[in-house]
Amino acid sequence: MATVADVVVESGSDRDWVDEAVRRVEADANRSADTHLHVLPVPADWGVDVYLKDESVHPTGSLKHRLARSLFLHALVSGQIGPHTTVVEASSGSTAVSEAYFAQLIGVPFVAVLPRTTSPEKIALIERYGGRCHAVEHGAEMYARAEELAAECGGHYIDQFTYAERATDWRGNNNIAESVVAQLARERHPVPEWIVVGAGTGGTSATIGRYLRYRRMPTRLAVVDPENSAFLPGWASGAPDYATGLPGRIEGIGRPRMEPSFVPGVIDLMLPVPDAASIAAVRHLHDRTGRFAGGSTGTNLWGVYTLVARMIAEGRQGSVVTLICDGGERYRHSYYADDWVAAQGMDLAPHTARIERFWATGEF
Repeated sequence: MATVADVVVESGSDRDWVDEAVRRVEADANRSADTHLHVLPVPADWGVDVYLKDESVHPTGSLKHRLARSLFLHALVSGQIGPHTTVVEASSGSTAVSEAYFAQLIGVPFVAVLPRTTSPEKIALIERYGGRCHAVEHGAEMYARAEELAAECGGHYIDQFTYAERATDWRGNNNIAESVVAQLARERHPVPEWIVVGAGTGGTSATIGRYLRYRRMPTRLAVVDPENSAFLPGWASGAPDYATGLPGRIEGIGRPRMEPSFVPGVIDLMLPVPDAASIAAVRHLHDRTGRFAGGSTGTNLWGVYTLVARMIAEGRQGSVVTLICDGGERYRHSYYADDWVAAQGMDLAPHTARIERFWATGEF
């Protein structure tokens, strides 16, 4: 009769490979200095300081570089990625760009399942890092298709929408919240009144919200949500299975369903933002400061302006922080193209006028 000792198979060679893969991913973090915290030059007499955490300077150009690094480390140390594993992801683009980079870094194949509307610039970046793209007609289809593709090739569906909130160490370890707090330490308002972010997987808001509570900080977390997203109505109604089933136009944030990584309990406030307002805000940022950012940054800014105006009206001083999520070069054919905006039936003019009035008066 066979004993346990007879059937155990040693996997030392795979452990050696995983050790090297983890080293490469960690080395990437060491090579990449922390991202900058820029001052947005709002009028000094408001008594409110606004900061932009510039995540576009990561090696893969977006906030999702942090998430992809965490997801790969989590999967590697969990035994889910080995030397011959094909990694598969469902993504609207930016996460897939960053994951393709890390897959290439450790030498495994990568397949991204994307909505057909994903910007050509993002698709080109995924392919530049050696990834393959598989398009689906509707964003809601990509979860099941990614899972199917991973099963067909014996690969691993890395599933950002489930694992984003648990792959990142929310207690610290150089996560984005800890970085912001450290960078504000010598500012005149070192403890921000608000941090404003969007939600794509929910991982960033979960990490920041948990960190603020863990450190017992009074800072409040506001999450902004674009049109057609399920996050705000799901948060407001308390329905964890809320779904709209509708596609979004602001890439990287907003989802047609409540994602498993979205943690409603850490959020103090949610604000709806019209898509045209997001685009007007990011174009205005470029005109005023020269900073070239994606549409989700515009969504963030709309939320910032709302809260800053509220602080001014209440006579409150302090600081507000948000993110530059990615660079505008990925959206030259969409958010920065007048013909694309017109084809979407969007009128930016009233939103631009409201932003300009805000900068002139502090009222929004």
